[in-house]
Amino acid sequence: MAKKKPTPGRIRKAEYNAELRRLQTELVAMQEWVRESGARIVVIFEGRDAAGKGSAIKRVTEYLNPRIARIVALPVPTDRERGQWYFQRYIEHLPSTGEIVLMDRSWYNRAGVERVMGYCSPDEYRRFLHQAPLFERMLVEDGILLVKYWFSVSDHEQEARFRSRLKDPMRRWKLSETDLLSITKWVDYSKAKDEMFVHTDIAEAPWWVVESEDKLAARLNMINHLLSIVPYEHREPPRVSIPHRPQGADYERPPRELNRTVPDHAATLGGDSDASG
Repeated sequence: MAKKKPTPGRIRKAEYNAELRRLQTELVAMQEWVRESGARIVVIFEGRDAAGKGSAIKRVTEYLNPRIARIVALPVPTDRERGQWYFQRYIEHLPSTGEIVLMDRSWYNRAGVERVMGYCSPDEYRRFLHQAPLFERMLVEDGILLVKYWFSVSDHEQEARFRSRLKDPMRRWKLSETDLLSITKWVDYSKAKDEMFVHTDIAEAPWWVVESEDKLAARLNMINHLLSIVPYEHREPPRVSIPHRPQGADYERPPRELNRTVPDHAATLGGDSDASG
């Protein structure tokens, strides 16, 4: 079967895989520096629906220790949370020493979805635009490295991705009514994003735009950029030696027949019996 030709201007899959592996190796090195140095990092992922935020987060965290690198994706606020100071529910998810927090959407919901869909009042919106830079400056002043990414995608590519999800039973759950409304409210979201940038693109925590028309390239670009602005140093991991396993002379394993064993479904599929993973 002939190999599928890459789309003109898009990265080849083999090149992507090789570079992704290199970058993920560097992310592990960065993680070790964060753990040892006690650094605190917050990475915000915002952008258009279907722009590739989730897939980028997945590649960042794929080989990281979940005790060090946490993903925060908050649900719709509860009635109690709606009665709090807007930033309050995000504060408890901020990193402690030696932690990385990746926010799949963040307090910027107020400047995007809530603003466009009318889920907040004009006063709440104006208050957010005033307070967000103050809040972020406090975080940075306290020593947190705050990185903000905006994933950008064209209207045509977004709609194509929506249609692809609609046909895929494993990704159909990603389509919500709010996502689909983003098609009809494209200009409203554009205006909201522009105004948000005017007020919150501050020197202490600027916005970095990730062009995401090509998802594979976007992931590589975003990860490479993150590595370039985190001042990490390579640390040699502690040497570990595997101990000698003592003979279990005083132990006799119970008969396997006493166990409730999961049926061997894989054996019914055929194929290479030596496959491992």
